[in-house]
Amino acid sequence: MTSPESPAGARRRVRLAVREAREARGLTQGQVAEAMEWSQSKVIRIESGEVTISPNDLRPLLAYLDIDDKATVDRLVRDARSSRQRRMWWDEPRIREHLTDASRQLIQYEVEATEIRHFTNNVIPGPLQTEDYSTTVLGLHLGQLTDHDVEVRLDTRRQRRAQLLGRRDFPRTYLLLDESVLARRMGGKADVTAAQLQHLLDLAQQKPIWIRVLPYAANAPVPAMGPFDILSLPGEGGNAVLYRESHISDEIVDDVRNVERHREAFETWWEAALDDNASAALIEKAVKELNPAGTPAESGVSQRAGSGTTASGPARARRSRR
Repeated sequence: MTSPESPAGARRRVRLAVREAREARGLTQGQVAEAMEWSQSKVIRIESGEVTISPNDLRPLLAYLDIDDKATVDRLVRDARSSRQRRMWWDEPRIREHLTDASRQLIQYEVEATEIRHFTNNVIPGPLQTEDYSTTVLGLHLGQLTDHDVEVRLDTRRQRRAQLLGRRDFPRTYLLLDESVLARRMGGKADVTAAQLQHLLDLAQQKPIWIRVLPYAANAPVPAMGPFDILSLPGEGGNAVLYRESHISDEIVDDVRNVERHREAFETWWEAALDDNASAALIEKAVKELNPAGTPAESGVSQRAGSGTTASGPARARRSRR
């Protein structure tokens, strides 16, 4: 399926256009509020993405901000309508109440992303998890999640995974694993981790996914950040958002400098990581060590020509299967 536009993506395009036009005119949020006869808090919330803006409010605002190109106005008005839609599966009440605002936005941005960069030093990213791995991870939140919470979140991960993997225009995906992830027996279950790692290798044969391992002995600064994702969105220039997650909180960040700081860190570690073939070999070794009695399926990564790959523009041989 071709990915649809998401309400979160539409809202972001509107608020960035409004903010950039205001700043280009040298106006404060207070001046805009006074001119539009709104409260300043309304302008602040529109620009931060806390609230949507109706097409009827948007048209006079665009005129005031000197955005008068018909095609641009029509596109932004269309985005304003799309941003107010609540018809997606993640907006169902039984799911919505179990997700943070940031995680709901992340799911929506995945619908539109053209590239995704994952860095993790603990848990495999949600859309790439197997069912057993997801169940084990959620089961570790003892005392924090009820059985119903776990059930709904598992269902959410299934739908999120199906949505992403079902895209015909699957985003180019770069997965950077700290070496510690390969040794971590999730929930004390070595076979679950082994199956998960094998699944990553298999996915890399079927989709445009590149996997690298950052070894303990890498000649690079020690990662001082927790897991994060950078999602490149349609549009010009550095149109990207950052998702950061900890054990107790998560957030979406689209501050350009912050996103770029994380991208630079990712690129540094990606270059210092083992190349594609060496990473695949190390993952395969970990699978065998974690589950020596198992009979893993066909190796997930074929030999690839060339190792001169960067996360911003891989130049490599095509896979034998896509």
